Amino acid sequence: MQQQLARTRFAPSARASLGERVRQLRINRSLTQTELAGDRFSKEYVSQIERGKTRPTGETVSWLAARLGVDENFLEMGVSSGALDRAQGLVSRAEAAIEAQDYEEATTILGSVETADLAVSPELELRALFAESWAWMYRGEVRKAVGIIERARRLAESSAFSDVERADVLYRLGCCRVKLSSISTAVALFGEALQLAERSGLPCDRLRSHIFAWRSRCYQRQRDWEAAREDVERALELAEGLNDRETVAHVYFQASLVAERQGRYVLARSYAERAKTLYEELSDDRNAGNLLNNLGVFNFMLGKPDEAVAHFKDAFRIALEIGSDVNAAYAVSSMAQVHLRTGKIQLAEEQARHALELLAGRDEVIEETGNAQLVLGRSLLEQGRLDEAAETFELAETSLSQLSSASHRAAAWVAKGDLAACRGDDRAAAQLYRNAAEALQDFRF
Repeated sequence: MQQQLARTRFAPSARASLGERVRQLRINRSLTQTELAGDRFSKEYVSQIERGKTRPTGETVSWLAARLGVDENFLEMGVSSGALDRAQGLVSRAEAAIEAQDYEEATTILGSVETADLAVSPELELRALFAESWAWMYRGEVRKAVGIIERARRLAESSAFSDVERADVLYRLGCCRVKLSSISTAVALFGEALQLAERSGLPCDRLRSHIFAWRSRCYQRQRDWEAAREDVERALELAEGLNDRETVAHVYFQASLVAERQGRYVLARSYAERAKTLYEELSDDRNAGNLLNNLGVFNFMLGKPDEAVAHFKDAFRIALEIGSDVNAAYAVSSMAQVHLRTGKIQLAEEQARHALELLAGRDEVIEETGNAQLVLGRSLLEQGRLDEAAETFELAETSLSQLSSASHRAAAWVAKGDLAACRGDDRAAAQLYRNAAEALQDFRF
């Protein structure tokens, strides 16, 4: 028992050198250097090994490991073969959980991985950091994810990694910045990531496709539709060249959004239907549900409100089945907008409030929160509840001001302008409309 406690207290770490591990294990065994050397080596040779003055041969390492009663792999690298295999298995399981969009399971698995077991393999450690940051990002803990990916960034600077891994770090950091609405920063990070990936000369088309797709999201937020379209086309070309159905589905999703923003609703619907078909083939219910929500929007814009509501209801049902409050909120918020535009004001209010309840405390979906607040405010305005509408529009402006998007701020100002007009304050209304117009133009009045 005393020996086990001593081993726990003085266990050599994976960061220690081979010589340090030999010394610590020898002390744990209560052996002198002479006793460890036995008839095979001199005391001085053992001393040189422990001080890092000489590197033992593989045969010597095997002999020392047997003499010290440890796994040869542990003496060589600080982690036993069994521990390393276990760590690799856990990281692989976490990566599989992320592929299945079970982010809570992924963080739980990674929480059981011993840091020392990862330290022996920089490649495995980087995989674990990538997986952990991605899982926390999608769980809404974006700032926590940024901290983890910054650790990955420092690790990837070592000579053990290529520019592809460094590009992957910047890509993931850019994704976190998108979630935090730091759009300009994200665009710069994606640009750097592309330069590194292309400079590496190594095959990384899947990574490049993902970078283009995410940068397209940024250009959409900045209302640069041409740049968004170009990046989507590049992403799609790369993904199709790899026959990567999952990435193709994601890119079609983004292509549908770009087409919708350009007012090309038939094309947007076509892209969305292709993406939905691929997601269904991949059994990706979460994204298939998201596409149903988007298809509802496109059908409404094409003058088919009944079909739109049917899609929203299906999207809501799927969100409940997979336990996603955020996806459920998207569907409810979309239905609220349709009811507002079709004159069902009280129903619009009810569903906007429901959406906000589902989105409460989720900073990573601040855009949808702001949109739901606008719908709620307008439903209150339509009912003549002006003071309540004013409070809600203030909340919407606060939410949407956190986005790097002139169009979102303009939407809040237009809503406040409509409220001012209802109160008979034409001067205030005109100023708010002017603010909105200026935000959407390259010139000032």
